[in-house]
Amino acid sequence: MSSAVVFAYHNVGVRCLSVLLAHGVDVKMVVTHRDNPKETIWFDSVAELAALHGIPTITPDNPNTLEVIAQIRALQPDFFFSFYYREMLKRELLEIPKRGALNMHGSLLPKYRGRVPVNWAIIHGETETGSTLHYMTEKPDNGDIVAQQAVPILPNDTALQVFQKVTVAAEMALNDCLPDLLAGRAKAVKQDLSKGAYFGGRKAEDGVIDWSQSAQEIHNLVRAVAPPYPGATTMLMGKTMRILQTLVSKCTAAGKERPAFYVKEGKAYAICGAGVLRVICFELDGMAMTGAEFATRFGAQRFEFNC
Repeated sequence: MSSAVVFAYHNVGVRCLSVLLAHGVDVKMVVTHRDNPKETIWFDSVAELAALHGIPTITPDNPNTLEVIAQIRALQPDFFFSFYYREMLKRELLEIPKRGALNMHGSLLPKYRGRVPVNWAIIHGETETGSTLHYMTEKPDNGDIVAQQAVPILPNDTALQVFQKVTVAAEMALNDCLPDLLAGRAKAVKQDLSKGAYFGGRKAEDGVIDWSQSAQEIHNLVRAVAPPYPGATTMLMGKTMRILQTLVSKCTAAGKERPAFYVKEGKAYAICGAGVLRVICFELDGMAMTGAEFATRFGAQRFEFNC
């Protein structure tokens, strides 16, 4: 029986840990995170799954300390698996497992290496993404690839919907390759890093809308940061507006109109740098309202965005 130490968090962590257990891997320890009270916890708990199966669990702020390294080294695991764990594992840790350390990344590597790959893929208008199991090195997401599974990104998919697909893709990729990996038969393919790039994390302020962009570009941003993420934001009438769902409209703006918000026949629209968006779901000054409710309160004239 092969043994492993698993570094995991989030839904991908839960589903991939479940795959290891289903294949009889002896999970000697789970390393996970304490939930941050300032973060919206909309995902499943790796710690709860580990407790259900009686697996020892630790939640260090930094897994690379001498104390944690010694604790893990004493377990003499065959493998490390990292499933959406948020801390980088340094060389001293990566040298411990006898048969290698592997990470599940939420993109089709080498594309979208780094942080929040699902959100970045949507922002860039990709029509496909997926999950990749690869060997870990000290440089993030650049090790040899063991398995990949692609999923489609449909034109109106939100980040949550795509992340749910990527979670299933991760489960499928791991489940398919694990027998060969455990038996020592798995083939690894070197990445061509020139075919992708590294992307950093995103903050709430990165969701501020640039109305000079096209309707398609703004639509991609809106769905990439839609709840449970912070949402795309702008200013209208001096108030903060959160735009949570849009569709690219067939309507066109007359000439070079300035970016503006308006309601027509009870439906809300936004004029963009090029094209028009139908605004399906939005909040103004923290209050959710429909297009008809907005028109009742403020009128149906056009309101330019404060941008």
